[in-house]
Amino acid sequence: MKRTKIAEGKPVRLVALAALSIAACAAQAALPIQHWTTASGARVYFVESRGIPMLDVNVDFDAGGRRAPADKAGLGGLTHTLIKAGSAARSEEEISRRIADVGAQLGGSVDRDRAGLSVRTLSSERERTQAIATFAEILQTPAFPDAAFAREKARLVDAVREDETKPDAIVSKAFYRLLYAAHPYALAPTPETVLRIERADVESFYRANYVAGRAVVTIIGDADRALAERIAEQLTAGLPRARGAPVPLPAVTQPPSQTLRIAHPASQSHILLGLPAIARNDADYFPLLVGNYILGGGGFVSRLYLEVREKRGYAYSVYSYFLPLAQEGPFEIGLQTKKEQAEEALARVRIVLDEFLDRGPSAAEMKAAKQNLVGGFALRIDSNRKLLDQVALIGYYQLPLSWLDDFTARVEKVSVAEVRAVFARRVRPGNLVTVVAGSGEK
Repeated sequence: MKRTKIAEGKPVRLVALAALSIAACAAQAALPIQHWTTASGARVYFVESRGIPMLDVNVDFDAGGRRAPADKAGLGGLTHTLIKAGSAARSEEEISRRIADVGAQLGGSVDRDRAGLSVRTLSSERERTQAIATFAEILQTPAFPDAAFAREKARLVDAVREDETKPDAIVSKAFYRLLYAAHPYALAPTPETVLRIERADVESFYRANYVAGRAVVTIIGDADRALAERIAEQLTAGLPRARGAPVPLPAVTQPPSQTLRIAHPASQSHILLGLPAIARNDADYFPLLVGNYILGGGGFVSRLYLEVREKRGYAYSVYSYFLPLAQEGPFEIGLQTKKEQAEEALARVRIVLDEFLDRGPSAAEMKAAKQNLVGGFALRIDSNRKLLDQVALIGYYQLPLSWLDDFTARVEKVSVAEVRAVFARRVRPGNLVTVVAGSGEK
């Protein structure tokens, strides 16, 4: 399940103002993140930024795909979609009108770990008051109307059925199934699991997972601490209360090395290989970040690109990345190539990976990788939206408040020896899973 983006409208005045925040954010030598807990137990993370008259607010919950029962995979995403489909007091159309009336935007995202909803509004009193009040309504009193439930359920079934014809979706779902087996990270909706979902399931999922004590509120923009505190209380005071601790999830185990080939009529083969590798708060994050930039994360200058695409023309693009999650998220190498050269391309990818694991990066590669990562760091927080995403990630995964301030220094400290040692621990050939969709075999 990918973390999808949902947005409603892009008023010109907000887009123009957002562009102005680039200089304001980049100019900050340090990022003063304020943190506290509301009376209902929600964690709050706030950055005061007075450069432009705008406020961004996000509320995350432990309500991603991993919290859905296996026989109703898709319930997390469907619940997230339906939260904006009207409140106890207003219809979906009324909610949309109230948001549009003040030039605000509603948004949201959902992935395997978390589900979040957000609002962007001008900070002037009338606009802010109406936008935040409307946002609080849908968060705390969603109506889940029958008509919207039927509509969104049908849309999800159609989307899943369409995915079953696409080689990129087929290879991704099979890849996660092999990586995670019985763990909830393996779950992906099917037409059958979505058809089993009833409206009562959505209500129950909301009450169990969108709870005040596990909410994470992130506020960025034109407000002082007192106003941020009032907003956080307004958004969380009426949320459901937790009924005990969340159900513990099983540990992630390493899969046996295996290769799955899936027949598909597409002219290209879609290839993924990888294994579960790293959790979000893991100390090995920075050596893996620097090393992966050299291996396959650095675009045109990465080893995979140069060896697979540039020298041999096997693929237009080839990449690698680590996706840290609450538990061990995947290390993934991906590419697309012509069917007739799929085996050659895959063999070359494995050679590049093996050589990197055996010898690690060179000193010159390390220097270039660090320069690019440090030089590009400002682009991670060059808008209120990006800053909101970064601080929300810090809050949800409970990373140190100095995470962004320390980022470049921690990149600079990584050594060649660290990269070699960490990749040897995290990327073990005996656990690598390979999936090829668009193969002649099944």
